[in-house]
Amino acid sequence: MTVPVLDHRYFLNRELSWLSFNERVLEEAVDPNNPLLEKLNFIAITSSNLDEFFMIRVAGLMHQRAGGIERRDNADMTPAAQLAAIATQAQALVARQSRYLAPILEQLAQEGIVVRHFAELSAAQREELHTYFVRTIYPVVTPLAVDASHPFPFLQSRSLNVGVRLHGDGDADERRAILPVPGVLPRLVPLMTTQQEGAREFVLLEEILQHHAEDFFRGFTITETCVFRVTRDADLDIDEEGAEDLLTEVEKSLKLRRRGAAVRLEISAGASAELEGFLRAELQLNPAEVYPVEGPLDCTVFFAFGNLEGTERLHYVPFRPRTPYAVLQATGDNIFAMIRERDLFVHLPYESFAPVERLVAEAALDPDVLAIKQTLYRVSSDSPIVNALAKAAENGKQVTVLMEVKARFDEENNIIMGRRLEQAGAHVIYGLVGVKTHSKCTLVIRRESDGIRRYVHVGTGNYNGKTAKLYTDVGIFTCNEQFGIDATAFFNLLSGYSDPPEWNKFIVAPMDMRRRTVELIDREIEWARRGEPARIMAKMNSLLDREMILKLYEASQAGVEIDLIVRGICVLKPGIAGVSERIRVRSIVGRFLEHSRIFRFANGGREEVYIGSADWMPRNLNDRVELMAPVEEPEHRERLCRILETELADNRKAHIMHADGTYTKTIAEVDPLNSQDYFRELAEKRDRPVKMTLRQRLEPYYSDEW
Repeated sequence: MTVPVLDHRYFLNRELSWLSFNERVLEEAVDPNNPLLEKLNFIAITSSNLDEFFMIRVAGLMHQRAGGIERRDNADMTPAAQLAAIATQAQALVARQSRYLAPILEQLAQEGIVVRHFAELSAAQREELHTYFVRTIYPVVTPLAVDASHPFPFLQSRSLNVGVRLHGDGDADERRAILPVPGVLPRLVPLMTTQQEGAREFVLLEEILQHHAEDFFRGFTITETCVFRVTRDADLDIDEEGAEDLLTEVEKSLKLRRRGAAVRLEISAGASAELEGFLRAELQLNPAEVYPVEGPLDCTVFFAFGNLEGTERLHYVPFRPRTPYAVLQATGDNIFAMIRERDLFVHLPYESFAPVERLVAEAALDPDVLAIKQTLYRVSSDSPIVNALAKAAENGKQVTVLMEVKARFDEENNIIMGRRLEQAGAHVIYGLVGVKTHSKCTLVIRRESDGIRRYVHVGTGNYNGKTAKLYTDVGIFTCNEQFGIDATAFFNLLSGYSDPPEWNKFIVAPMDMRRRTVELIDREIEWARRGEPARIMAKMNSLLDREMILKLYEASQAGVEIDLIVRGICVLKPGIAGVSERIRVRSIVGRFLEHSRIFRFANGGREEVYIGSADWMPRNLNDRVELMAPVEEPEHRERLCRILETELADNRKAHIMHADGTYTKTIAEVDPLNSQDYFRELAEKRDRPVKMTLRQRLEPYYSDEW
C-alpha cells in the first residue's frame, strides 16, 4: 500500500500535537518519582510554554483567520477549525494544571513553604502587609480609570492586572478601572510574621492589591475585583526582501512586539460575566479566547521557589557535568593536542560543555591560531564564548561570527552580543535574508609545524553554557582534513557569494539535506527489499515534514524497522496496519530537555550515524541553514548507538505514542530505567580529577570544571 500524498487520515495537526507535548510536561508534576519543588517547576514550565505557544502559533492562526485564509493543513483543518480545537484542548490543559497545582501547594505548606490567601491572614500579618502596601506598593501603582475621558489603556503582554468595578455615592452608572500589578516588585511577598513556626510564608502581590483597592478610589465603593492577564501576538513581522539592513529591520520589529494584538485573556475563575465581557470586548477577543483560571494566574511565578535556601531535599539530587570520557582518554596537554590524537565526543549535560568553550578560549590566546569562525544562534548574556571571541579579535586574529538576530526571543541579546564583538574587531554577519542560520559549527585555523591545520566542532545544541547544563546534546571535535575543507566552504557560503560546493562530509540545508536524508531512507528501503539488515533510529525535537513522513511510511511498508524518539511535535501516526505498523514513536520528558538530533541507519550491516542541528520540519529543511555530519570514530559511533538504545529502553520517563496521537507514560516498578539518570551516573562513574596544568593555564577565562 502506498499512502496518497493528500490523504489527511495519516497526519495529525501540528498545534494539537504541540499541546499534547505540553500535557506530557505537565504530567511530570504528578510523577511520584519527582521531588516536590521539581513538580512545581514543571507547573511553571507548562505555563511558560503556553505563553510562547499563544504568542507565536495561536497568533499566526488568528492572522490567517482574520485574513479569510481557508488553507487546510496536513490533517485537513482550516485555521478556524484549528483555533476551535486548540481552545478546547488548551482549556482542558489549564484546568488540569490548576488541579495539579493545588495539592502541590498543600504539600509545600506541610514542608514549611506556605502561600497564603489574604483571607487566611492573621491580624498581625494584615497589619504587616498594610504597612508594606502604604510604604512600597501604593507609591508605585497608578490606577487607570476607563470611561469616555479615559480610553482603555494599552496593557503589555503577559502583564498582570486587577480589574475593578465600582460606583460613587448616588452614582447610578457603574464605573470600571484597572490596577496594574507592578512588575518591579516581588510578586511573592514574604511575611515576617508567620502563623506556622519555622515556616516561610508568602502572599501574592495581586491579592494585596485587591484587598487595598479602595485606597486608590476614595469616595467610591468597590463592587468587584478580579485578576487578569493579557497575552499578545509576539511574532516579528520583518520585510526581509525589502530590507537593506536586516539588523535595522529586526530592531524595528522588536519595538512593535510589545504592542501586538491580544490573543488570549486569562482571568480569575470567579470573575463576573459583566467584568469578563467588558475586558473581552475591549481586547477584541471572542469567548473561546478567554481562559478562566482556578488559583494563581501565570504560574511562572513559582520559578522563584527554585532558589529558596534549605530546600535541597525537595529538589533533584545535585549534579554537575563531568569531565568528558573522550577527554579522560586523551594525553595531550591542550585541546588542540587532544583533538590531533583522535576525535573527541561530548554528551551534554552529563559531560561538561567546558571543552567547547575552551576550544575558543585557547584559540584566542594561542599565537599560532590565525582565524576563528563560528555560528551563534542563542548565547547567554555573559557568554564565555563571546568573551573569548572578543579577546581573539583584540589579539589580532581573524574572527568571523554569524550571529543570528532572528533567533526568537533572543533577538535583542544577540544584537547586543554582536555589537560587542564588532567593537572588539570581529566581523559579524547578522543573519542571512530569507533564512535563519541554525547550524552549530566552529572552525579554528591554526599554523603548525607541518602546515595549516583546521579544527572543527559540530554539535546539536546552541553555544550557550547555561542551557548546556539543562539540555541533552552531543558534539564532536575533529581535525579531519575533509571536515576542515567542508567547514571552510560552509563559512565561505555564509559570508560571501560562493556557490554550494560538493561536500565531503557535511550535509547542509537548505541545499541538500532533504535530498540526502531521503536518499538514506531509500537506501534502507532497498536493503529491506533485499532481505538485508534495514533499520532507522532517529532522535529529534519535532517531526512535521510531509515528505519525510511519507518516506517513513514507505520504508515501513517495505519492511524497514523504524524507532523514533521525538520530544515534541509529531504529526506522523505510528502503528497503523499496512501503513506504519513498523514505526514506533516515543517522547522522553524528564529533568533535562531532550534536544539532541541523532540519526542511525543500519545500511545492510555497515551502520552509519549522523548528528545535526535540524529537526524534520519544513522550516529546518527548507528555510534554515542547518548542518548534519557523520560520526566516523568507531567508539563515538558506538556511544551514539548506545544513547539511542538506552532511550528506547527507558521505562520511567518515556511516553509511548499511539496511532490516534495520544500518549501513555510508562512508570515501571520492575527493572526501572530512567535514561537520564543512567547517563548521569555513567558520567560520574567515569570521571576523575582534572589535569591541573590545563586548568591553571586557562584560569583567567574559566573556573568551572573541565
